Order: sequence, then C-alpha cells, then structure tokens
Amino acid sequence: MFRIIGVVSTIVVTCLIIVVLAFRFIDTPKQKNMQQDMVVMSQRYQLLQKQIQDLNQQLAELETRDNEIYRSIFEAAPLPDSTRSGPVHSNIDIDIYNYQNTEELVEELQKEAVAINHRIQVQNKSYDTLRQLINSKEKMLACIPAIQPIANKSLDHIASGFGYRIDPIYKTPKLHTGLDFAAAMGTPIYATADGTVAFCGYDDGGYGNHVIINHGYGYETLYGHMVRIKAQPRQAVKRGQIIGWVGSTGKSTGPHLHYEVIRNKNKIDPVHYFFNDLSATEYEAVLKKAAVSNQSFD
Repeated sequence: MFRIIGVVSTIVVTCLIIVVLAFRFIDTPKQKNMQQDMVVMSQRYQLLQKQIQDLNQQLAELETRDNEIYRSIFEAAPLPDSTRSGPVHSNIDIDIYNYQNTEELVEELQKEAVAINHRIQVQNKSYDTLRQLINSKEKMLACIPAIQPIANKSLDHIASGFGYRIDPIYKTPKLHTGLDFAAAMGTPIYATADGTVAFCGYDDGGYGNHVIINHGYGYETLYGHMVRIKAQPRQAVKRGQIIGWVGSTGKSTGPHLHYEVIRNKNKIDPVHYFFNDLSATEYEAVLKKAAVSNQSFD
C-alpha cells in the first residue's frame, strides 16, 4: 500500500511539475493568437503615427508659407507658434507599446488628432483673414509682382537664382540679386504687376537695355539685358503687358532675362512672387531650381 501511494504521489507531483512548466514556458494557442494580434496592433499604430507625422510636416509647410510669404505680402503679423499649436500633446513613442494597454494607446492617438485638428482650424482662420485682406486690397494686389516675367509653364527657363553665385566674367562668388531666365532671343517679357515705368534705357555697367517699373506700396521690378525695349518712360503698364524682348545686352554671357524684385529699396528673392502662376507642386520645383548654386548669366 505504501509503495502504491508513493508511486501515485510521485506521478501526481511529476504531472504537476510538467503542467507548471508547460504553462510557464509553452504558449497556448490562445496566447499565440494574442501575441500575433499585438504584433499587428503595433504595426498599425506605427503606420498611424507615420501618417500623423506626414500630416504635421504638410501643416508645417503651409504655416511657413503663410507666415513668410502670404502674410509678409500683406504686411500682416505672423501667427505665433503658441496660437497654432494650442495645448501641448505628447507624441507616441513606438518603444512604449510593451508598457501601455490599448486604451492608453488610443488616447495618445486621440490627443494627436486633436492637436492636428486645432492647427487646421487656426490655419483656416488665417486664410479667412487673408481672404478679407484680398477683398479689401484688390488694387494693392494688382500692384504686387505675382507672375513670371516670361512664359515659363514648363519651369525650364530658370537658369540661376538669388544669392551668391559664380560671376561669369570674374569667376568669383558674387551676390546675384535676381533670377536669370534663359530664353531665346526675342522672347516677350511681361510686366509682373501694375505700375508706372520709372526708367527705360541702356546701362553700360551691367544691365544693358533694361526697364524699372514702380508698382507703389514699396515695390519695384527690374528687367535687364533686353534686345529691345517697348515700354516708354512714365507709361502706365498692367500685369501681363509686354514691355520688351529678351536679349543679351550689357554684362551678359548669353540671351536671358535678369529679373529683380525690390521692396522698400531692398532687393529680395523674386522666387516667392510667382504665386499667381504656380501651383504648390510647381512652386516647390521652382524653389529647388533657384536654389542650385551655379554660375549666373551676368
């Protein structure tokens, strides 16, 4: 009897040890399914976070363009970052998936969505304000440079941008104060905004045959190296009106138009003043072309 009891006890204890070890080190089918679900959930949350990051980047680009271009044109104060961001929300970190339950993760995503929604609402209000400025400043808008000075739908004519470029004559870095549009001799040149011709004539120093238009509101534009000038002194011109034709007069190494935008006597990058001409995608393409560090034509 004692022998039988001992054998049975040994069997029972052994079975219990096996069961404990099995539950501890071997996953059940249910546990395996749960682990697989967790992997899928982590991947989905990571994808959602990537989408949120992309939205944040797109919003940041809109906000930058709003502050640095549109609001500067209307001389309106930029919106402070605190107004755009609203309440501070934490970002989701993929490393915390192992320490948070589903409800906590969903709550984090909801906070991210609320933050983005707030920024979108603020941006919409900003554009509403700009729309009101547009309605009240139609005349001013007509006098602000807003198109490319030559037909350039393919964007292939931009040869050199604003900034330090290699001088084609002296082969040294020099501040290039405008945009060079490479084009065939005789290509029409258009006034980029309404205004009055302040100067038209020849300059031995560099611009050759060139025209300067005073647009008012602190804006002037300069069009250099023309083969022939059509505009007349003190002539009132409209945006899109032909004022001359592309040439290579003055300090020039080939047929092109040198175009400048001058605001309050300061020469500024003209690339931001084509907003009537370009879509958002085309604008980005122009920025990249103009930013290339190369040799200018003049």
